[in-house]
Amino acid sequence: MPADVIHLVRHGEVHNPTRVLYGRLPGFRLSDLGQRMAEAAVGALAGHPVTALYASPLQRVQESAAPWAEAFGLEVHTEERLIEPTNRFEGKRMNRRTLADPRHWHLLRNPRTPSWGEPFTSIATRMLAAMTETCERTDSGEVVMVSHQLPIWMVHRAVVGEPLAHDPRKRRCALSSITSFAWQGGAFTEIGYQEPGAELLENATDLGAV
Repeated sequence: MPADVIHLVRHGEVHNPTRVLYGRLPGFRLSDLGQRMAEAAVGALAGHPVTALYASPLQRVQESAAPWAEAFGLEVHTEERLIEPTNRFEGKRMNRRTLADPRHWHLLRNPRTPSWGEPFTSIATRMLAAMTETCERTDSGEVVMVSHQLPIWMVHRAVVGEPLAHDPRKRRCALSSITSFAWQGGAFTEIGYQEPGAELLENATDLGAV
């Protein structure tokens, strides 16, 4: 029988001294606090029958997956479909000056797609496909898939039947959070959300999500 549950885990805090939107840019690693967040997330599923581990190819996610690999004795399988969406504001500070620059206005013409990056429908489709295929090829137990804020949020909204277009300021997907889904009757049902490193979030900086 296939896996029972898939846990979508967001990476921990990123070392981002220039406070830019890092997106898919290389070289953005976890901060020391982010490492602690990743370890806290693992503790939240201690005792669970986690039998497979997948991660986005980006450095911050691979580093966030490492404690899971060590704790459960698993290999980290890199899954390209878990990656951060493309975003044409990568490398920029997302402040009023950036948004007020006329050179960027064409990127803001349609926030419902969105016009500045990968369409929400594309993100949801690739994430759900990766989850479905992973669930079906995993013999049993639970699967951890380490990814990014927007991809996880797109899965949540797709599964609960909410419009994919949304206000980014209202996403429920904190650093190192865990959003869990059960595979039932050929479809996913969301069964839980937790923030294992909640006490660490007070001192965290979260500026790089697209």
